[in-house]
Amino acid sequence: MQKVLFICSMNRWRSPTAEQIFSELPGIECTSAGLNRGAENPLTAELVDWAELIFVMERSHKAKLSAEFKPHLKGKRVICLDIPDNYKFMDPALMQLLERKVLPFLPRG
Repeated sequence: MQKVLFICSMNRWRSPTAEQIFSELPGIECTSAGLNRGAENPLTAELVDWAELIFVMERSHKAKLSAEFKPHLKGKRVICLDIPDNYKFMDPALMQLLERKVLPFLPRG
């Protein structure tokens, strides 16, 4: 079971959509979190430690993740999806974009 973490700013639209889409895939366990203060599910060191594969939505998220959780990122793969904050939860365009960008990195079940 591969443990996958999706991160965006507030954990309201992009990362929860990703969690919803990919949680149904076999061999994947996933969750999501937000980097900003006031996020729906704030990112913690425990979540970073739990994850084997981490997806961030923007380059700024990758930089903030590294700055705040660097000791917890040893041996972790962090992938930036370059998805701007232009979508709502379960937006069909966002879902298509996530599937196209994320699926190549996930194990085939």
